[in-house]
Amino acid sequence: MRLVVATANTAKVTEIAAVLHDFDLVPRPSSVGEVVEDGDTLEDNARIKAQAIVAATGEAALADDTGLEVAALDGAPGVYSARFAGPGATYADNVAALLRALDGRADRTARFRTVALVYFPDGREVAAEGVVDGVITISPTGVGGFGYDPIFAPDGGGGRTFAEMTVDEKNAVSHRGRAFRALAWLLTAAGGDEPVSPA
Repeated sequence: MRLVVATANTAKVTEIAAVLHDFDLVPRPSSVGEVVEDGDTLEDNARIKAQAIVAATGEAALADDTGLEVAALDGAPGVYSARFAGPGATYADNVAALLRALDGRADRTARFRTVALVYFPDGREVAAEGVVDGVITISPTGVGGFGYDPIFAPDGGGGRTFAEMTVDEKNAVSHRGRAFRALAWLLTAAGGDEPVSPA
């Protein structure tokens, strides 16, 4: 199945391709400008991105959106994870802002949640969710991954952050890996070539 990938984030594309290796993934066209992600939920944002790619290419599009939900912050930053430190924030800005927000707090539990979605030119869509629980570390460790990876240690990861894991190690336990494996199953259930409804 041929799918145009909505994200222009090369690190994310690498992770997605490692999971969806049986699919024909096509890079996002350079002619597609920035898509405003103004949805109220992760699923809304994934759909917005996928629909923009379908409109630009006429082909089925693959998109996702991820939120980091921190217990002590009542689930924030959630859908605002990419801009927690403000518009135009870098990964480092967001990490620093989150660590400041948790300074002195005993509860550092958190979870990553990803919604992965394929939108088809005829208006059909298939979506799946992946979740991983963990804790926010006191300081960043590791050089891999992206985003909040240097400060998120998943349950079952031996205390290592995502940034200390290889791509394969991260995909085995991560929210994104779980979401895209579930999506792949939905798209190819029963060995068929046509997508099935997740309902």
